[in-house]
Amino acid sequence: MNHVAELLATHPQGTPSEALVRCIEECFACVVDCTSCADADLAEEDVQDLRHCIRLCLDCADVCDATGKVLTRQTSSEPRLTRSLLEACLRACRLCAEECEQHAAHHEHCRVCAETCRRCEQACANLLASAT
Repeated sequence: MNHVAELLATHPQGTPSEALVRCIEECFACVVDCTSCADADLAEEDVQDLRHCIRLCLDCADVCDATGKVLTRQTSSEPRLTRSLLEACLRACRLCAEECEQHAAHHEHCRVCAETCRRCEQACANLLASAT
């Protein structure tokens, strides 16, 4: 059992689904990778060409952070808010991945970030599908 699953399983209001645990894990992994990618972009010689990538990485990190935190809270959750956050997170991850994929051939950090964003995008989609 991983850390997120173990912690959520201690909650008095139930056991977490695999889709929920995976989504929380992917959200926080995306926070780290997007933040790191934006920072690495700033260190590149072609930083001017990476402005949009930096912005999308930072926005994606913030959206993933908020989504992961809200998903972690199990008491009295609001399904409509959760759905909206998941949809926003999915969209932010898709946009960031698309941008990073454009730079992946020249910047390894963008390739890694795009892969992480795609995993988070899929995890959000899976959780949305399991909630219907």
